[in-house]
Amino acid sequence: MISFLKEAAKVKPSKRQLDWFALKSYAFIHFGPNTFTNREWGDGTESEDIFNPTELDCDQWIEAIKSAGMKGMVLTAKHHDGFCLWPSKYTEHSVKNSPCQIDVVKAAAEACRKGGIQFGFYLSPWDRNSKLYGTPEYNDYFCNQLTELLTEYGDVFYVWFDNACGEGPNGKKQEYDFPRYIELIRKYQPNAVIFNDFGPDVRWCGNEAGISRHSEWAVIPRELCFYSDVQTGEGPLAKQGDLSYLYNTNQNLGTMENILYSKGLTFTPAEINMSIRPGWFWHPEEEPHSLEKLFHTYLTSVGANSCFHLNLPPTTSGKIDERDVSRLQELGKLLEQEFGNEIPSSIEKVDSQYPTQPKYSIVFENTRADFKYIVLEEDISQGQRVESFQIEAETEDGSRYPFYQGTTIGNRQICKLRDPFEGQNPLTKSIENAAKKLIVHITSARDEVVMKSIKIY
Repeated sequence: MISFLKEAAKVKPSKRQLDWFALKSYAFIHFGPNTFTNREWGDGTESEDIFNPTELDCDQWIEAIKSAGMKGMVLTAKHHDGFCLWPSKYTEHSVKNSPCQIDVVKAAAEACRKGGIQFGFYLSPWDRNSKLYGTPEYNDYFCNQLTELLTEYGDVFYVWFDNACGEGPNGKKQEYDFPRYIELIRKYQPNAVIFNDFGPDVRWCGNEAGISRHSEWAVIPRELCFYSDVQTGEGPLAKQGDLSYLYNTNQNLGTMENILYSKGLTFTPAEINMSIRPGWFWHPEEEPHSLEKLFHTYLTSVGANSCFHLNLPPTTSGKIDERDVSRLQELGKLLEQEFGNEIPSSIEKVDSQYPTQPKYSIVFENTRADFKYIVLEEDISQGQRVESFQIEAETEDGSRYPFYQGTTIGNRQICKLRDPFEGQNPLTKSIENAAKKLIVHITSARDEVVMKSIKIY
């Protein structure tokens, strides 16, 4: 069992996954006929005439995205209604037959390049307009459209799929050929990260409300992410159990009780996604979520071994709603305020005879440090290993007081002691007044711990 844990500790991310983690947050853009019908899901019978943004301004999108510190954008090139935001050769249900006749995908991709952020797209496998849907020929149709997007719009950092599936005109549900889709993406955009409920690069967190798990592992059983590369052999109890029950809503993915029964492990981290409003498409009566909700979701996504994918729906004019723009600017300013200036400190690894339980001493250059957050990062290029940790305060007389306990670390764990929406916690204040230094103690790990950084804000 110990040897298997060491093997699990060496399951590593690809370069494209490391690059994805480095982005921290990026935007989703839901835009299409639903914007003009005030619906969330279209049925594919909408007239092309309805799509007519008279003031389309993708540069405005990019400025709004950048104001919140996001570094990429994923455009809904086609939603479930089958309407294409580019002039696809394979359907008439596209912008080429709309009043505006604008290649929105091209405009968005060029705006991303001009604005210095990365461009990606979402292509819905479900197509409620195509007469081929529900037949084997539909996969050819889908691959033709996918190839257009992969080859005609420059570099793509992200291709986003879901598994939404309905019945076609023949009354049958479509069997998606995801291995074929993945092969096409690897051929034409080898650096692109692929999102799907079940891998290969990034998986669904299990909800669309921006809610994260208490403990998030990127190293998980292949039974869930069957499109991902398997990097280990079977767990020691693999022949004694069944993990077919695993789904993205399971709260214990990657924990010991699951990986021991696995048929192999993959490195497939989760994305936390939500919309800035209750709906994914723009609805004039809706208001953006509070700054507090967005900030806390950032802490529990970027700060919990995930990335934050925030949807921003343009209005019928083709611009991001000014209410949403203002909220994004507020978020960007708050993130800069809270994480823009690291508190100077010296970090020293304390000698320990237990490589899976090291301690790190943090001494502030100023004796009275007003700290709110402790940010821990493992060097996940070597694997994700930490299972639990605690943070202690050491006083002048050498006494130690544990005041924070956590589970996984992974790429980044933001330990929040207090934030702008809360008053000063008496415990935190007493720690600040009495602490000579802080000790980060890794209490459990699967193999020797390799920390990348410890920062105080």
